[in-house]
Amino acid sequence: MTPHASPLTIRSTPHCCGSGCQSARFRPEMTRRGFIGSAALGGVALAGLSWPSLAAAWNQESLPPPPPRRPLKVKAILTYETPQRRAQTSWRSWGGIQSAADAAQEVTRIQAELEALKCGADFPLAIGNVSAIRGAAEVQSLADLASADAILVYAAGGWMDTFDALASLGKPLIVFCRHKSGPVYLWYEIISPRYLRQHTDSLALKALDEDDVVVDNQEELLWRLRALCGLVNSVGTRIVAVGGPSAWAQPPEVVPHLVEQKWKFDIRTVDYAELGQLIRDARQDTAAVARASARAADYLRTPHSTLETQRSFVDNAFLLEEILRRLMAQADCRAITINECMGTIMPLAETSACLTLSVLNDAGFLAFCESDFVVIPAGVLLANISGCPVFLNDPTYPHDGLITLAHCTGPRRMNGHTLEPARILSHFESDYGAAPKVEMRRGQVVTNIIPDFAAQRWLGLSAKIVDVPSLDICRSQIDVEFQCDSRLLASRMPGFHWITAYGDYRRELGYALKRIPIAWEVLS
Repeated sequence: MTPHASPLTIRSTPHCCGSGCQSARFRPEMTRRGFIGSAALGGVALAGLSWPSLAAAWNQESLPPPPPRRPLKVKAILTYETPQRRAQTSWRSWGGIQSAADAAQEVTRIQAELEALKCGADFPLAIGNVSAIRGAAEVQSLADLASADAILVYAAGGWMDTFDALASLGKPLIVFCRHKSGPVYLWYEIISPRYLRQHTDSLALKALDEDDVVVDNQEELLWRLRALCGLVNSVGTRIVAVGGPSAWAQPPEVVPHLVEQKWKFDIRTVDYAELGQLIRDARQDTAAVARASARAADYLRTPHSTLETQRSFVDNAFLLEEILRRLMAQADCRAITINECMGTIMPLAETSACLTLSVLNDAGFLAFCESDFVVIPAGVLLANISGCPVFLNDPTYPHDGLITLAHCTGPRRMNGHTLEPARILSHFESDYGAAPKVEMRRGQVVTNIIPDFAAQRWLGLSAKIVDVPSLDICRSQIDVEFQCDSRLLASRMPGFHWITAYGDYRRELGYALKRIPIAWEVLS
């Protein structure tokens, strides 16, 4: 795309194939991101949209906030036995829980540990009363089991039929065994040969594996619960797709349908004719226009914010941001994506969507450009695990242990709390609108997800930000350093777009993805 393109030129730029046009992969004028597949107006359309109804649906002095992540509901269960002494024979198994009194003391210990775990968790966690059972027959008596998202079994004693009864419920199961953190548990000895391997030499179960067993360590338990919290908040995500769902370089509808099947996403569509009318009507709302201008001014007054594009682009970005907030409130969701964001939206909004999406992410929404449902599930999952905004980006080619990641929609609140410094520039490829160049933190460890087109294998890469360059590419850009061989990364990279977040969440991602299922391959 040529610099300084006019809005009319931008509108006609081939970004997403329209109805009846030639397949994207054979169009000679195709740009880098024009290779995206055509919009499949699938899902359920949001109906009856009008600016007066959206504006009246929420207190205009307080814009709709993002719905919070819902707590992971965990049911904790102590399994034990009360053996009776018999003469001249083995009458008890290993373990320090041998009586009802022992079990009562252990329940108290478990409850205290879980309360401490809940208080220290950086994600929403709901844990009820701990139950103690002595066999599979008592599983059905646990009234609060049905509403639980996950089951945490403290395996002091009992037999395999109890595990089977719990596993048959189809909920994630974590087995906690004690070695030195309290009375030693029977299943610290036999969880592998007896249950996981079922008296064979290899894992014999589908519902449980070695990653589902924790010994003593509360931090090991916490990260598994963090992963499950991210998972339950991601499966079934409702998301507004402006311009319809799509997928980079893939046939229409294939990937969005795959996402609906695998992730149970509920995609709600808004076409551009409706969005255009909402924008025109909002511009006639003097209160909304004044609110957008005031919010833009507040944003630009935040420390380390430099305006290097037209101020009107920023005002228009905040008006668009309010419209998108209200669309999500109407749909009762916190996720949104914009198709044709490199062209179609610009003449309507009289700005680019870049700053708008950045601000939405900073506010706690899940906002993605390009409507690329190859990568959106990865962004939703990582955001729900970390509780922080994520950066959807374009990768380059790895070399010398380094790769550049860039896009024009980078969030500033990458750690979930503080705004990183940013220059507010134009969107690079159109040289139009408002886009943040976020100065992400040098030395920061990041997690990268590299999803494949087929939703079968995601690649995980831990890296460290070593530079925040100013190349003639998308505005928010980072050079990240990784430890694996560069050629290995190049040969294993699937798909196109990456998702990046501050922190290291490789363990949580693998633990969540096995339940979709999607294979998780970690290179560093």
